[in-house]
Amino acid sequence: MTVEPFDRALRRRRHAASRAGFAAADFLHATMADEVRERVAQVARRFPQVLDLGGPAPIWAGAMRLALALGDASIVADEDRLPFADGSFDLVVSAGGLATVSDLPGALAQVRRVLRPDGLFVAAFVGGTTLRELRTDLIEAEVAVRGGAAARTAPMVEAQAAARLLQRAGFAMPVADIERVTVRYASLFGLFADLTAMGARSVLASRASLRRDVLARAAEGFAARAGEDGKTAVTVEIIHLAGWAPAPGQPIPLKPGSATTSLARALGSRI
Repeated sequence: MTVEPFDRALRRRRHAASRAGFAAADFLHATMADEVRERVAQVARRFPQVLDLGGPAPIWAGAMRLALALGDASIVADEDRLPFADGSFDLVVSAGGLATVSDLPGALAQVRRVLRPDGLFVAAFVGGTTLRELRTDLIEAEVAVRGGAAARTAPMVEAQAAARLLQRAGFAMPVADIERVTVRYASLFGLFADLTAMGARSVLASRASLRRDVLARAAEGFAARAGEDGKTAVTVEIIHLAGWAPAPGQPIPLKPGSATTSLARALGSRI
């Protein structure tokens, strides 16, 4: 039996619980959504049938909307278990939802399956070294207090690995790039509050509770790195992906591990 990295039920509860306060902490999602829409706009063609592949809020007007919990969704389902027929959509977009999918290769294969020939997939999600400062503070605090550290933050996908997964899923011209964003917080608890409002707290299937003495020590470490304004910088890396469903006349996909084409070039080649 395969052990999944993320707890699907907890992930659904986190998303559902975040709806009420999400608007107060939607800046990262808005950044991802704007970039996804802008990149699709670079392609001078119409996409009649669009699937908005989950995430905490809709990003595409008039799209079939997938979500993890009841609300404003058209369909409630997981991204790696899409309940649609082959070749149902001309465009699939996603902002923020793929960071905690238990089977990311399976999700990308599902997206490829539901796209029509020459259909486009454009997505953005956090990955890479996102929250590396928080990870360091928690590990150092737990080692100092307990003599060891437990896994508390989700594993992150690197851009190159994501590009290879697109290739494995059968996308033509798969590309990935990184956008780095720095966010500043007055305290560790302010960061936790935003993560909660975003529905982005840990959904690891195997997780340990965070002791108060460890949390207090981590908060001290976080505060010790503050700048002159009293705020501490936190890094977020947004992975942007794009790929086309194969169709006659397209360039031949590169060999695995050689996806070096820029995203702008890949999109522009289809205008």
